[in-house]
Amino acid sequence: MEQQKLPNVTIAIVLGIFSYICCCFSMGLGGIILSGIALFLVSKDTKLYKENPELYSNFQTLKTAKIIAIIGLVLGAISLFWVIYSIASMGGWDAYLEQQKELYEQLGIEIQ
Repeated sequence: MEQQKLPNVTIAIVLGIFSYICCCFSMGLGGIILSGIALFLVSKDTKLYKENPELYSNFQTLKTAKIIAIIGLVLGAISLFWVIYSIASMGGWDAYLEQQKELYEQLGIEIQ
């Protein structure tokens, strides 16, 4: 019997990698969401593999996708907690936005 590839491994790896990038640009929420979806896909493929292990050939890649997704989830959670801590320690959302505006002005970036 010819071995097949698990169906969601590639997309889980791609989502895991994108979750790293989204941690930086979305206050951690994008990383948490994308890595959560990747972990869901990995769990579906793990169940599929356990039903019939001799049918599938890329279980090692599935483990890699799971590790990438877990790292993305942890980085997203750390980013989110850091943003929440920063906002709380500055006195609220308005103070946080004011500090960000000052930072952009120092960098020479114009905000409307």
